Amino acid sequence: MNVLGIETSCDETAAAVVDDGRVVRSSVVSSQIDLHARYGGVVPEIAGRAHVELLVPAITEALAAAALDRPDAVAATCGPGLIGSLLVGLSAAKALSMSWDVPFVGVNHLEGHLFAPVIEEPSLAWPLVVLLVSGGHTLLVLANGPGRYRLLGQTLDDAAGEAFDKVARFLGLGYPGGPAVDRVATGGDPAAYPLPRALMDGSYDFSFSGLKTAVVRTVERHPHAATADVAASFQAAVVDVLVAKAAKAVRQLGAAGLCLGGGVAANSLLRARAPEAVEVPTYLPSMAMCTDNAAMVAAAGSWRLEHDGPSPLSLGPDPNLFLPLTT
Repeated sequence: MNVLGIETSCDETAAAVVDDGRVVRSSVVSSQIDLHARYGGVVPEIAGRAHVELLVPAITEALAAAALDRPDAVAATCGPGLIGSLLVGLSAAKALSMSWDVPFVGVNHLEGHLFAPVIEEPSLAWPLVVLLVSGGHTLLVLANGPGRYRLLGQTLDDAAGEAFDKVARFLGLGYPGGPAVDRVATGGDPAAYPLPRALMDGSYDFSFSGLKTAVVRTVERHPHAATADVAASFQAAVVDVLVAKAAKAVRQLGAAGLCLGGGVAANSLLRARAPEAVEVPTYLPSMAMCTDNAAMVAAAGSWRLEHDGPSPLSLGPDPNLFLPLTT
């Protein structure tokens, strides 16, 4: 079954065709980074308007690359995300579903990220501990299989990616903050400044707000500090926490593997440290699968369609939608 996936939850306009829930026949992503860079972050109204302009060309390109006139089903992200952006993708998906007379299925964006490794690693061993880290979310999840998720911990304040963006803005490194900090940190000393590692004992939850404040206070106390040293110290603090909690979950729960997901999974230090911290296979998504894309939406939609059936056309966007959990 060829499923057309549509992703417009934030500032990436994406369309893809995935066959049998695993085989990516095409994947198109139109980035809006240049539109938002001058503001230091995503502007919701600008993102929504850009999706209106970019989505139809992306869908057309994805279908042409897959040599399809029409897919067997259409899947679109219904949440979480920016409500205006979600509306664009959902509206397009419903219109195409009715026009082509094919099923429509709404997809949880977070579950989409959990399906990225399913596409790239067909021999996955379950259960997996999944560390999902992005600009909007930081979650530690036990995945016993597709659709079977147990939340272990989450951020109590800022997401890891949000902290990267805020620190990058403070240091004058530009947007998006994650790649900017990662790039500058390679020339710095990660031990230059002793920044805090919050909630390291006991809990699987995360907190990065205090770390962000500590960076500001450090620069105030050391106005001539090298930006590379501050960036490296900050990045090391974030990665230390992420890796320590993920590794502890793998050990305590007897997981068969560790999987990274979300935009922060592209961070070079995190990708280097995570496999070293566990004795089980670590699944690192490709850079294309770390960031928002429609292939993961199509894969998740294919599974949901098979197990739950199509979604009603009355399905609306839910900007606060959370990962569907099982007991």
